[in-house]
This record gives sequence, structure tokens and C-alpha cells, in this order.
Amino acid sequence: MGYQIDLNCDMGESFGMYKMGFDEEVIKYISSANIACGFHAGDPLWMQKTVQLAEENNVAIGAHTSFPDLVGFGRRPMIVSSDEAKTDIIYQVGALQAFTNNKNLQHIKPHGAMYNQAVNDKDLARSICEAVLEINDQFILLALSGSLWVDIAKDMGLRVAQEIFADRAINPDGTLVSRSNPGSVFHDIDEVAERSLRMVTEGKATAINGDIIDIEAESLCIHGDTPGAVEMARVVKQELENEGVEIIAAGQLV
Repeated sequence: MGYQIDLNCDMGESFGMYKMGFDEEVIKYISSANIACGFHAGDPLWMQKTVQLAEENNVAIGAHTSFPDLVGFGRRPMIVSSDEAKTDIIYQVGALQAFTNNKNLQHIKPHGAMYNQAVNDKDLARSICEAVLEINDQFILLALSGSLWVDIAKDMGLRVAQEIFADRAINPDGTLVSRSNPGSVFHDIDEVAERSLRMVTEGKATAINGDIIDIEAESLCIHGDTPGAVEMARVVKQELENEGVEIIAAGQLV
């Protein structure tokens, strides 16, 4: 059997008159879209437009949920109760679902600080998982490959797609290098494509300190708001397919 991977991208992160990202072009190269739900970016009009864009391109739709932090783009750590985390997620997912043709979603992928904190915060990870189960136990959770969060989700019976990142540096323990550190984001398209191909076909990745670590994943994230994002998405998809990797939505993998 050949290799298969889901290509996902964060989308719908514009707000009002402010346009962010290259959604209309990047959408051509991905299989799943994580659409902002208004808490870190996006608004009802952009949510509607982005859902329509995904549906027109046969791209699976997921909710990109966040802490309520528009000013900080959802990247600032927050301390919230379990009930706050759960109801914030349920609220955002419900809003996004309403814009879809079939009133359904494929997955949920927390954004920014919510995502990064859940990697090591058992209580937050569990609260996110409980929210997903309350909404629809068939929804897929996108969570960082190899993390404690993945183990918690699987133990709770969730469908989980382990996620890796095409353009982000990782620590020796597999966590993402903070964006505040130099070298946290890769911009060289050839390097990104080479790293992505190795992670998908060999299950190996080079950490920021040079260590080679094992990687297991069903979904590869390509960020769509960085300079060169469209060409990066095109080249990564092309290189994967040239090596026999099938690009397929996460719902068909887990």
C-alpha cells in the first residue's frame, strides 16, 4: 500500500476589511481547511465565504477554534476553566456548521495558544476532547503528532489525526519551536518540501538541535498566510505526489 496524507491549511483568518492569507489560491492544493470561527480571526461574512470556497473546491471543512483573543490572534496563553474551554469550542463549531451545506464538519483543530497549551496541559486537552465528543463523536480531532494530547484523545475514544507541520521547526520532544525564537519558521520552499517528504515517507524529522526523531502522522499542515505560501503549497503537493503519496482528506484516513 502506498503512502497517504491529508494536507491541511488554516483559512478564513481575514477580518472585516482586512484581508489575510491567500486562501483562494492555496485551496487548490489542500484536502482539508481549518476555518477560523471569529475568536482569533474571521467574522461571519468571512466564515461564510471560506466555507463556500472549500465546498466549491471539494475540500473537507474543519473548525479552527481558539481562545477569545482577537487582539493577540489567539497566540497568547490563557488560563480558562474547563467549562469555558468547552463552551467556547461548542459555540465556535456551531457557528461554522451553520454555514455549511450539510450542517456538518470533518474535524476540529484548535488554534495557536489553545493548541500549544493542550499539548502538555492534561486538563485542557481533556476539556477539548470532551467538547468534541459532546458535539459529534464522529468528528476528527487534529492534534500534534506524538503528544500526550493524542494519547488522551485516543483513550477517550476520539478519532484523531496526528498532525505535523511542513514549515515549522520542532524541538527534540516533537513540540513546535516557539514563534518567538529564531528559526521557528522555514521559508525555503525546497527545504520545506524535502522535510515534508521525509516526514511522510520515512517517518523521520530533524529537530532544531539536529536530532533525528520519529514522526507518525495522518495530516500535514501548510500555513497559508506566509510570503510564498501558494508556491510552497504547490511544490509540497507536487513533490509528495511525484513520490507516490496520495493526498486525501483526514476523514478517509482515521
